[in-house]
Amino acid sequence: MTASAHPTPPSQRLSGRRLTLAIGALAVGGFAIGTTEFTIMGLLEEMRADLGVDYAQGGHVISAYALGVVIGAPILATIGAKKPQRTVALALMMVITLANISSFFASGFGWMLASRFLSGLPHGAYFGVAAVLAATLADPARRGRAISMVMLGLSITNVVGVPFATWLGQQFGWRSMFLLVGVIGIGTLVLIRAFVPAVPVRPGASIRTELGALRRPQLWMTLLIGIVGFGGFFAVYSYISPIMTEVAGLDVSLLPLVVALYGVGMVVGNILGGRLADRSIMGSIYGVMAAITVVLLLFPLAASTPWSACLFVFLVGASGSTLIPPLQARLLDVSPGAPSLASSMNHSALNTANALGAAVGGAVITAGWGFTSPALVGAGLAVLGLGVALISGRMDRGNASATSSEAPDAPQTTSVASDQTLRAR
Repeated sequence: MTASAHPTPPSQRLSGRRLTLAIGALAVGGFAIGTTEFTIMGLLEEMRADLGVDYAQGGHVISAYALGVVIGAPILATIGAKKPQRTVALALMMVITLANISSFFASGFGWMLASRFLSGLPHGAYFGVAAVLAATLADPARRGRAISMVMLGLSITNVVGVPFATWLGQQFGWRSMFLLVGVIGIGTLVLIRAFVPAVPVRPGASIRTELGALRRPQLWMTLLIGIVGFGGFFAVYSYISPIMTEVAGLDVSLLPLVVALYGVGMVVGNILGGRLADRSIMGSIYGVMAAITVVLLLFPLAASTPWSACLFVFLVGASGSTLIPPLQARLLDVSPGAPSLASSMNHSALNTANALGAAVGGAVITAGWGFTSPALVGAGLAVLGLGVALISGRMDRGNASATSSEAPDAPQTTSVASDQTLRAR
């Protein structure tokens, strides 16, 4: 793993129980975000009927959130560059909380559409700031694990938050889900204020510096890895319902368990991804992209029976989420002067991957290739993502060689030379 561009003074780092509580507070915010993002899909019919809109308009409510994520991540992260990161995290969580309470009271389609767009705006920026805080507070050798623990809140959502919020919406009305998220948001504000220390603003932090990261080719290469590689993951997950019922022959009543199994895979993958990132960021990206390819290639065969299909649903969730921590750490490394912007843009990339995967998967199903065809297309996207990663790694080695030739007496370890080259550019 490359060294941090701005090493955190030991006096600002946390350890033991204090670090666990700080990261846990940030992870609760991720749990709230994941609950509001995913539960609405399971309550779409109830929402549509209550608001008196058709299926297309109901889909626009979901799309409005995703659009908010893509737009809000880079803008809000850049605006907050000169502010203390804990203050930014609190402000973003306040917006999320108020937007969900607004959704609870929304009396018409327009109000709901605007509230969902507002809910999505802080999504990527919050995870970006939370990842930077976790990396700042933890020992550099455990940075990947700290980032993965923040993302664990989002992973656990699919195991606990979404099933519970869906049940709550079915029992007490679909709007109650938004009230639940609002309550979790308030709790998150209290926890962050209590357990996350106020870290001084990074030296040299500014809007101009953050935007300067957009000139770095490696930033865009890393985002492209996420967009293309993760697109294959979403190509399958977007159509998991017809695959499990029409191909595997699973009863529709068991679909919540399938979603929970996928969520368990995400939790396992997220933890594994953090540990792998601490060993080798690019090595873990190469390995995970190859694993995603193999899993997706075998998925159509496994989908023929319920038990093997369930096993591979777990593997799809695990392999896909294993990619997130090393990608997040990679973005911090390739943009040392703009960690908030780079880290938050990872979530814009993943939401773009969501749209790409769903569109490509739907196209091949509509073309008559069958419900398992998105897995094969997804494997192709994963191969492309691996190709982008290999090119990015080769660019690192080229930069390291150039640095070594210019300064022959400099330390020769690849990771340090690579990091120095990245900082210089």
